[in-house]
Amino acid sequence: MRDRSTRRQALGLAGGLLLLTCIASSGVAQAKSGDTTAPFWNALVLVPAEPTTVWVDLRDNFQWQVDTDEPRVREWIDYYRSHPRSVATMAEQARPWLGWVIDELERHGMPGEIALLPFIESAYDPTARNPGGATGLWQFMPGTGDALGLHRDWWYDGRLDVIASTRAAIEYLQQQADQWYDGDLELALAAYNAGAGTVNHALRAAVARGEPADYWHLDLPRQTMDYVPKLLALSKIIAEPERYGVSLPKIPDNPAFARVEVQGQLALERIASLADVSLDKLEALNPALLQATTVPQRAGGLLVPYDARETLLSALAEQPDEAIAFMDRYQVQPGDTLSAIAARHSVPVSILREYNGLSGDMIRVGQVLKLPSDSAPTQSTGDTFIVQVRSGDSLSGIAAQHNVSVTDIARWNDLDADQYLQPGQLLTLYREG
Repeated sequence: MRDRSTRRQALGLAGGLLLLTCIASSGVAQAKSGDTTAPFWNALVLVPAEPTTVWVDLRDNFQWQVDTDEPRVREWIDYYRSHPRSVATMAEQARPWLGWVIDELERHGMPGEIALLPFIESAYDPTARNPGGATGLWQFMPGTGDALGLHRDWWYDGRLDVIASTRAAIEYLQQQADQWYDGDLELALAAYNAGAGTVNHALRAAVARGEPADYWHLDLPRQTMDYVPKLLALSKIIAEPERYGVSLPKIPDNPAFARVEVQGQLALERIASLADVSLDKLEALNPALLQATTVPQRAGGLLVPYDARETLLSALAEQPDEAIAFMDRYQVQPGDTLSAIAARHSVPVSILREYNGLSGDMIRVGQVLKLPSDSAPTQSTGDTFIVQVRSGDSLSGIAAQHNVSVTDIARWNDLDADQYLQPGQLLTLYREG
């Protein structure tokens, strides 16, 4: 997974040659002093290099350190300096993801400092959810995630998928920078936080005042005024942790996870057993799988601890096709309707149709329906749940049914309060308390 850059390989080779040269010189000196019987290779001693860490990789890719002298950055350096444990805690939460994020940014030619953006957005917690609707490592709103191709349904939320959401965040930042700001990523970061309209208005106002059209001269909302300074303050501290009294966890520069393609549908509990890893660890690597199962009827990548990859692949190869299943069965009783069965089992009607190849809602007594297994019966995840719009639904009706306000549903899903809903549309709702 970790594709080290050519530059880093060159540095490693140069260091190895320097070590080899020094030892060789020592051997030659010994030979000249009288020990001419010992061959050169007998005198050669191989000294293993110190293993590198993700922090070394990150510092190698910093590009904005000149801006760390800005007064607003110094204020946040002082803040984090007085809260060293919070920095160390966030750094520990980044353990499985940070190395991969650094590589992905490097592959796109992006500043390493952006790898610290999830410190600010989510404290590097892929399951982080904001009551305002933002979700995941990069805190995408539902509408933004949809626009960036982060698929959401009852089974899966792409905003919680670290691989998919990181690539979407990078694409989004580059798109904003190129479209509006001549490649200026600091301005793109401000737009990521406050919206391009707010930043563009502030730019026009700065130009009208005769000031430079850069991030540091804009009058923006307070949160956005602090956004880039927080990022740069963290980068300065990570560049020199000892100076600021911060102890960073040792995170080796090697893969923490691997991707395995799983055909069909399989419960995470079963996969954990096959891979010989804990279910908690597997769920932590795959927070986007909302029902503790891979997504049915489409192949998908599953993340597993790197050392467990071969174990899982071998185990999957030995599984009979009938073992790749995750469902219960229900026999239709007199008086049953598809919607009533769906409500009773906390499953969207659309999922029952999909599972059973139904084109409508007609069912007959005695008919056997396939249902998602009871080990994952609810569409609720944490403090949120997903509602699928049915024909005739309205925001006011959905709000009344779930005891929330129309304003909240609209805000959580980037909608206008009077917006027409499309059947099949997914809405994210948040529970009280």
